Amino acid sequence: MTDGSAYFLYHSIGQYPGKAADLAAAMAEFAGVWGAADDAQWPYALGKRAAFLDRWRAILNAPEGSLTTSESVTTAVHALFSALPRAALHGRRVLVAADCFPSVHFLLTGMAARHGFALETVPLRQGASWVEPEDFLAHWTPDVGVALITWISSTTSHRVDLAPLVAHGRAMGSIIGVDVTQGAGLLPFDVTEPAIDFAVSTSLKWMCGTPGAGILHVAPALTATCAPELRGWFSQPDPFSWALDRFAYAPDIRRFDSGTPGVMAAAASLPALDWHAGQNRTALVAQNAALQARLLDGFRALDLPLLSPEDPARRGGSLMVRLPDSHPAPAVLEALRAQGIYCDARSQTLRASPGAMTTADGVEQLLSALHRQLH
Repeated sequence: MTDGSAYFLYHSIGQYPGKAADLAAAMAEFAGVWGAADDAQWPYALGKRAAFLDRWRAILNAPEGSLTTSESVTTAVHALFSALPRAALHGRRVLVAADCFPSVHFLLTGMAARHGFALETVPLRQGASWVEPEDFLAHWTPDVGVALITWISSTTSHRVDLAPLVAHGRAMGSIIGVDVTQGAGLLPFDVTEPAIDFAVSTSLKWMCGTPGAGILHVAPALTATCAPELRGWFSQPDPFSWALDRFAYAPDIRRFDSGTPGVMAAAASLPALDWHAGQNRTALVAQNAALQARLLDGFRALDLPLLSPEDPARRGGSLMVRLPDSHPAPAVLEALRAQGIYCDARSQTLRASPGAMTTADGVEQLLSALHRQLH
């Protein structure tokens, strides 16, 4: 099944038809320009970075001058938090959910003492798989300086309704951020509706890009208050202003840039973003929904407990189920892999995400293979 029809890893690394050839061509083009004995390198490379950011601006409906590159979601969150004015964090609480991306939690745990905030993690209810929005709201009081909302959980595919959360956050006077990683590129997202203060993502997963191509969006009003700790010549209005006693931050998102920008990940991911821009997004969502529905029926028939919401309106693009303890996940995955079927697991949680190349036949292959292993 090397044609991708039984590929269910769009929550991890997305694929699309022709990706390998597109990536090889882009990297060969880059090598040709970068290896030429002329002066065309930086106009070309920075142009690729600008095109990458333009693609992401369209995906998020982000205003011009509000989006920059980052190595990862974690580094994007660090850049934002370390740039906030002292009053936004010191003596206040930062609110996250227990089903947030663990890497971000590790980061904020380490930043709390240095920046003088208390990290509060909203717990799961007894026996629950995801944090309920009403529990998040109950912990969100006026002393919360920043709330980081996980739009879609990577372990359950639970999707939150952002509108009531953002409205509550505005009433509390908090800075509101959203990790859109597990939905960007599949489900529509607009940073202006409801209006949030910052967003982070990667170009992996549904975007089908490469590692290292993360993004940070910061709303212009918040950007104006930020003084990024990591700063350099690209943080200025004119990078070539080298007067050592006259540094000034750029008025827009460029202040979050620092030294010479890395462009390789953006250039490598641009073909995937170009491919995505040419797709019918409604059709991508419809295909995913249809394949999810068949997967859900099949998982029920296999008596696999569902760890994702039953209601598709409360889910992202993935389905998660619990494998029985009698069948360790690594062995299940290895048997699937031997048949050209690709899922993954977190402990005994099997994660399946049908995407652009997944087919109905691929779904049946997965369900049949699981039936043979489990029964």
